[in-house]
Amino acid sequence: MPYSELLVRPMREELTTLGFEDLRSSADVDGFFGQTSGTALLVVNSVCGCAAGMARPGVREALEAGEPRPDRLGTVFAGQDLDATAEARGHFADIPPSSPSVALFKDGELVFFLPRHRIEGRTAEQVAHDLRAAFAEHCAVAAGH
Repeated sequence: MPYSELLVRPMREELTTLGFEDLRSSADVDGFFGQTSGTALLVVNSVCGCAAGMARPGVREALEAGEPRPDRLGTVFAGQDLDATAEARGHFADIPPSSPSVALFKDGELVFFLPRHRIEGRTAEQVAHDLRAAFAEHCAVAAGH
């Protein structure tokens, strides 16, 4: 049974205020993954403590560090938007379901995945460090910067 939207709204907004597209349906996920050029970061959000304490703050810190950064940002909410989450996980089907988790795609291919076991028990700074390293390896600096 999904949690009350009143409970999860602030958790969604932690990411949407950073520019993440809130993918709530399979169609939303299809649209997000329909564009395959460039880089895309997908966060599988959740209500758990490690999402609140490490994942979302780590993602925020990594993105606020500046460039390079992914071209597009999307998020699904595990346990809430079941169809959207299942559709998103289909894009990394060889990896066991994990929430929270973070996936980085380049030109439609998964190039980096941060599962729950690499988030839980670590600090937001450590999560951000891993993400910044992935961004440095796979994301281009925007033209003119």
